[in-house]
Amino acid sequence: MREFSRRRVLQTGVASAALSVLPRVGSAQEGEVETHGLSSFGELKYAPDFKHFAYVNPAAPKGGTLAIQIKQTYGNQNFDTFNTLNTFVLRGDGAAGMASTFDSLMVGSGDEPDALYGLVAKSVRISDDKLTYRFVLRPEARFHDGSRLTAKDAAFSLNILKTKGHPLYSQLLTQMASAEAESDEILRVQFTPQRSRDLHLVIAGLPILSERYWQGKDFEASTLEAPLGSGPYKVGRFEVGRFIEFDRVPDYWAKDLPVNVGQNNFEHIRYEYFRDRTVAFEAFKNGTLNYNEEYTSRIWSTGYDFPAVREGRVKKEEIESGAPSTIQGWYFNMRRDAFKDPRIRQAIGLAFDFEWTNANIMFGLFKRTGSFFENSDMKAVGKPSPEELALLEPFRDKLPASVFEEPPVPPVSDGSGQDRRLLRRADELLREAGCKRDGGVLKLPNGQPFRIEFLDFQPSLQPHTQPFQANLKRLGIDASSRIVDAAQYQRRMEEYDFDMASRNLSGSSTPGDSLRLVYGSAAGQRPGSQNIAGINDPAVDALIETIANAKSRQELTIAARALDRVLRSGHYWVPMWYRASEWLAYWDQFSRPATKPKLSSGAPGTWWYDAEKAKRIGRG
Repeated sequence: MREFSRRRVLQTGVASAALSVLPRVGSAQEGEVETHGLSSFGELKYAPDFKHFAYVNPAAPKGGTLAIQIKQTYGNQNFDTFNTLNTFVLRGDGAAGMASTFDSLMVGSGDEPDALYGLVAKSVRISDDKLTYRFVLRPEARFHDGSRLTAKDAAFSLNILKTKGHPLYSQLLTQMASAEAESDEILRVQFTPQRSRDLHLVIAGLPILSERYWQGKDFEASTLEAPLGSGPYKVGRFEVGRFIEFDRVPDYWAKDLPVNVGQNNFEHIRYEYFRDRTVAFEAFKNGTLNYNEEYTSRIWSTGYDFPAVREGRVKKEEIESGAPSTIQGWYFNMRRDAFKDPRIRQAIGLAFDFEWTNANIMFGLFKRTGSFFENSDMKAVGKPSPEELALLEPFRDKLPASVFEEPPVPPVSDGSGQDRRLLRRADELLREAGCKRDGGVLKLPNGQPFRIEFLDFQPSLQPHTQPFQANLKRLGIDASSRIVDAAQYQRRMEEYDFDMASRNLSGSSTPGDSLRLVYGSAAGQRPGSQNIAGINDPAVDALIETIANAKSRQELTIAARALDRVLRSGHYWVPMWYRASEWLAYWDQFSRPATKPKLSSGAPGTWWYDAEKAKRIGRG
């Protein structure tokens, strides 16, 4: 499903090309290499004449409805509501699923961490210096109104996303010097000499908009008119803030291309919105939703004992994803004076008792996150290697000494919920930072009482947060939660109007450009970025550049480990927990291929509606 594949391209930061060479055709210029796909550091799995991805059923039938709840967001989306169908800009709350209405130049493979294959572009021609990419577009590409999709539309899209798009897009495109149409079928993209390794693949995965449609319209405005797209689905019925449906395009121009065969199988995709997770789960139990990826350990362990499960009409299973772990934690807003001292941030982290939380609230199902590259070989362990030291030495006088030792790891508590040893150490750090106790109140170095507000838009994390806050209160810190509606939460996060907030980001097998958005100094100075902590560190910026321009996976791994050391020593967050599998529950009305993608469960993007199964459980 396009919603998931585009998100993977944007979050992964896919990398520089190891090319599968095609014969030169048409007007390829001297010195250019033409390829049907792009990948990082190795050969492409799929040859130019591949028929379909190995993890799909090419004969999968079309039909039925997939009814789901939005569980991941990008751009201006939020989980609880929507009021605009323009998901490309900062303004408004974007609707779920809109990515499925747009095509891109190329799309990713679920079998490879960083490979793209041709969709609108049948191939790409690359100059020797890798500063010029000429995408060769398919002449049959069409928008939903039947008009031709040309290189002018692709150039328009890149340029307007760079100048007026959401920071998610505009910050990724800063090193794109120009995008222009040489003809209807040739898009020429020029990069600056400082271009990052993976910029061309990010560009290849961005949505293509219709230049004609947007003429005379305010691109930055919210709208409930569906922008003209070219993807496998169109916007169908919707009710603002409640649901939105997408209808499969029966004459979709690219339905038979290898990258689409066996996918986009549902006749309708419906996203239901709920402001309360309990209500959403009841909607799954009564069949309003027919597919659910579960994230709450309590519900996973105890909530699936209802009649439809016992009767076999609802299935529940855990599937290893093969993908990197998500990166989840409570982040400090270091724009606040209270959090500028790393000793204070470290002390606050000592007050979270993961061992007690995991055992008493999460049924022991999780592992503690300790790294910004958790569950991967990019996680720093031991002392820095000579190769890592070579990257870190230029910043030695500006980095904590811990960067050059064993990397900091979250403490292991005694499981009591209030480990006195850890709380004593936290108290010591707070005093070292200039905080003072005045009776039961801890005061900051400026004499103000220390107060922390945890911001959220739903109460699901309260059972985990409240024991954490209780320990902070033992330290004299007035810790509380503020639950606001989704729209207010979105605005406050975009404006960095919070003390602490949780964030869950997708991990990546090949990190690159996207790291700038999350940890880069420039991003943290712009409203709406993912650098919610406000990290502003030249060593971090330099290491991100090294990662983004690594010429081999070995170079990338070394630089990522060095970055991990710097980030962990900064104590920018209180890390939470992770698991390496997906918890899926669904009404037994779907079938799926025998083989899953190597880097995901394949659900629900490669699944299809099974009419016979639906009939057997009374839902046909």
